[in-house]
Amino acid sequence: MIRLVQLLNEKNHFLEKFYSLNESQINMLQQGMFDDIERFYNQREDLLKILKYVDAEINKSHMLHKDVTGIFDATQKLEIKECLRVKELYVKRILDQDLVVLGLIDDAKSAIIRELQDIKKGTRALSGYKSNSI
Repeated sequence: MIRLVQLLNEKNHFLEKFYSLNESQINMLQQGMFDDIERFYNQREDLLKILKYVDAEINKSHMLHKDVTGIFDATQKLEIKECLRVKELYVKRILDQDLVVLGLIDDAKSAIIRELQDIKKGTRALSGYKSNSI
């Protein structure tokens, strides 16, 4: 049982790291700094791999210590419920952050497309003024 709570706390720890990483990247994107986006995605992937491993360990621990016989006392059940509550809170916040990140990236892409379209229009306008005689 103690192993299960330790693993749930470990998962919450890595979810907190994931959340903090997102917060830092959101601040950078809001300032128009997109240079480290690849590093950001690589760090996220690394954290997701760790979370996947911890999830597998949680599953193993859960399978070994199912509470079918009522061996968990009230305190242990409260600890598990609290860990799950914290996990859900982080997951919701991370999903909200992901929407912000996607929105910031989409806004930047739209701005680049508009700039390219304006340049293309300007190029067409200038080509009309070219002289054919040299």
